[in-house]
Amino acid sequence: MWFAGNAVMTDLVRNYELSSSALGHLTSAVQFGFIAGTLLFAILNIADRNSPSKVFFYCALTGAILNLGILIPSANILSLLSLRFLTGFSLAGIYPIGMKIAADHFKDGLGRSLGFLVGALVLGTAFPHLLKSITTSVELDWRLVIVFTSILSILGGTLIFTSIPDGPYRRLRKTTDLLTAIKVFRHKDFRAAAFGYFGHMWELYAFWAFVPVILFAYNSNPGSEIDIPITSFWIIAGGGLACVLSGLLSSRTGTKRTAATALFLSGLCCLISPFIFNMNSEFILILFLMLWGMVVVADSPLISTLVARNADLESRGTALTIVNSIGFAITIISIQLLNALSSVISPAYLLLFLAPGPIVGLIALYRK
Repeated sequence: MWFAGNAVMTDLVRNYELSSSALGHLTSAVQFGFIAGTLLFAILNIADRNSPSKVFFYCALTGAILNLGILIPSANILSLLSLRFLTGFSLAGIYPIGMKIAADHFKDGLGRSLGFLVGALVLGTAFPHLLKSITTSVELDWRLVIVFTSILSILGGTLIFTSIPDGPYRRLRKTTDLLTAIKVFRHKDFRAAAFGYFGHMWELYAFWAFVPVILFAYNSNPGSEIDIPITSFWIIAGGGLACVLSGLLSSRTGTKRTAATALFLSGLCCLISPFIFNMNSEFILILFLMLWGMVVVADSPLISTLVARNADLESRGTALTIVNSIGFAITIISIQLLNALSSVISPAYLLLFLAPGPIVGLIALYRK
């Protein structure tokens, strides 16, 4: 549901007469909703005081209904922003809760299990672009992209609710501590992992959001005919495989070392991106973006593993949720920065401004 609006952005702009800046604003509306939801969930210790599978189901159902709301014929920019905000709010009960469920079921091999989970997140993020490509190629209504994503959300929530019991490593928090979301940062190793995640998040969602923008800009070159929806799908979806591989690799090379390697490579991609764009080679550009799409997210499950490992068992859900909340707040800044810069600088130099994220993330992970 997260990028369902992005996949049909051209249709939304055309049907609801939106401005060209709608991409950044609608994407950020989801981020704002997610931040508000995760902040509230963290303060109230929702993930630690309730069955995670039930929270996941109710939020998946609610999000599916809200996602369908953007198909209302009389929608305008205000209603679309509100609906995307509320959809993002519901996602607060899906992504961090999913990691909480994994952490409750795995003590050893948590990095490996989160590799599969975040890999699924990445595939789900890319999936609307695939749906858009399919509906376009067979001349189906673009609204089916939104319908299908909502159906899949309901299906996913139902599978979690009916098939995944509470894990053996779950420790129930019986009382609400409104300061838990602050107290978790007292631990030095937790802070290091959290700030590594914050640096990673500066880059990740802005990269995902602007992949179609970069491809569209490149299509203005003579002779270039990139299929933007399907290419965007493969660029983003490749990160799902990278998450699985990094999770498996971490059991041999170490969680922090593997995460740091991915951060370094994604930061390097930021720095060389102008040179790749200006080479005027469609093949090299797509190959480069696919490789970047893998390393940009390969560290995500591993840093989340470090966050979970360095939080108390009864506070683990709150810790994961508050780190998500702050991390996604950072994505709004980077997305809006690129949104503003896109009108004043060449697309070739746009992604260069994501480089500070991996740099800060590396410093945080290894700072003594």
